[in-house]
Amino acid sequence: MCSRIQWKADGQPVLVGRNMDWTARMGTKLWAMPKGIAREGLVEENPLEWTSKYGSVISSVWDCATADGLNEAGLNIDLLYLAEAKYGERDPSRPGISIALWVQCFLDTCATVAEAVDVAKAFQVRPFELVHQGEKVDAPLHLSLSDGSGDSAVIEILDGEPHIHHGPQHTVMTNSPPYDDQLVLLKQYEGLGGKKPIPGTMEAEDRFARGAFYLTKLPDNPGSYQAAVAGVLSVIRNMATPFGANDPVRPNIAATIWRTISDCTNKRYYFEFCDMPNVVWIDLAKLNLEEGAPAQMFDLATDIEASGEVSGKFKPADPFAFQKAATSVTWKPAA
Repeated sequence: MCSRIQWKADGQPVLVGRNMDWTARMGTKLWAMPKGIAREGLVEENPLEWTSKYGSVISSVWDCATADGLNEAGLNIDLLYLAEAKYGERDPSRPGISIALWVQCFLDTCATVAEAVDVAKAFQVRPFELVHQGEKVDAPLHLSLSDGSGDSAVIEILDGEPHIHHGPQHTVMTNSPPYDDQLVLLKQYEGLGGKKPIPGTMEAEDRFARGAFYLTKLPDNPGSYQAAVAGVLSVIRNMATPFGANDPVRPNIAATIWRTISDCTNKRYYFEFCDMPNVVWIDLAKLNLEEGAPAQMFDLATDIEASGEVSGKFKPADPFAFQKAATSVTWKPAA
């Protein structure tokens, strides 16, 4: 589940839209993460260690992982589901990091996609255990990266090593099959190299095709910043899965429960829950992300009338604990 697109029109910022699809609420909250925080990778042996150089705004899931975010340098990271992810055996000679921190590590330490691509080769990602539809799996995930220059990358771990697609042409991402296969399938559709009509199902490869096709239909000159943001919303919403469409057998088919837009140029982060009509956003320049500042949190689920720019609604809060690799997520939604 999940979808992601990147778009830039003449005179407009780099905008990244993503849908989070899942079969149940994830306890998602928005956090302001200041720079200067020392972290470690939460693996048993040889954990990666770093101190955050950049502050960020992130979306947390299950009170234990960063799933999405934008840092003050304009780097955006989105974490999506990939059933084919294979993490391989642990190599303790290499620094390791729990996948709960994968997004946060890049946001903390990198200003550009190119930097993050280099960093991705320096450590080994280790999964936590996720219980989904009653079955335990090693959190099968992949991620996308975007920055204010329009650069982009997709990183998949298929055989214990990162497989990286790097370049501004990588503007669409969904789930299975792996990215190489998605690019081949894409060529069969009208307007994208083939003659088949654009598909309308909830399958990941069909959402991929719709996203790629509708990105080509956005205007070269949207006329205003608001129209550019609305254009990206129009495409990513077209890739959404409606409530009630969860497939009990296939996790790739799940309802879209929340959505973000990252403005990598102006460092603005939009967020909406799909069961609420209001969109909120945060201008990162209005937050205190300096070293020594406290972590701050905003929970839209408990402030259901909030809308517009909400940086003033973030309040100091004890940071959540990231999930250690090889342990099981036990979060349950509140009654």
